[in-house]
Amino acid sequence: MGVAIAVLAGCADRPPDKAPDREAKPEASLPSRPARSATGRPAILFLGTSLTAGYGLDPDSAYPALLQRLVDSAGLEFDIVNAGESGESSAGAVRRIDWVLRAEPAILVIETGANDMLRGQDPDSIRANIQAMIDRARARSPGTTIVLAAMEAMPNLGADYARRFRAIYPALARDNGVTLIPFILDGVAGIDSLNQDDGIHPNPAGARMVAGNVWRGLEPLLVRRP
Repeated sequence: MGVAIAVLAGCADRPPDKAPDREAKPEASLPSRPARSATGRPAILFLGTSLTAGYGLDPDSAYPALLQRLVDSAGLEFDIVNAGESGESSAGAVRRIDWVLRAEPAILVIETGANDMLRGQDPDSIRANIQAMIDRARARSPGTTIVLAAMEAMPNLGADYARRFRAIYPALARDNGVTLIPFILDGVAGIDSLNQDDGIHPNPAGARMVAGNVWRGLEPLLVRRP
């Protein structure tokens, strides 16, 4: 993980919004209906940033699409739904979560926080936003299993910030009893051969490694779930 975390700058591939202060996104600007499983099978919904959206990749090469192949190969009856949005802050994800949860997924994977970190947001604020997502998910869709994907801070933000940011994810997982997936860019961040020409977004080979990282945390849940 270490110093290679500078790769997370790639999550901010559009101009930063005013995450905590911006007015909520009007419903008219959202899709006409929330993303749902195309087959009617239970959905695994990924709410995330450009890492989830697959910035710079063909849709079939983004890690959620690769996870669908792993799910199918394992004979598991789930559909992956990609609700990633490039450049989104944790505050933006809070504003979106009620909408995407209309899909009533079996599993919700939350991948957020990196863009907040790049904007220097206080870790306590980031943690509060993710807690709000967990609370809203449990209120709106009590049967949904929640999974949290961990992020890491760039070292140039200082050791204290990195420590506080890193602590967000295991603390939330512990306090809420949700599954934690370790840093999804582990083994990918900072490695030229696994990233696009910008040096910050995973290329197809890197996306395959990200899918493997996520799969290791997700597969046990799928096997156990009826």
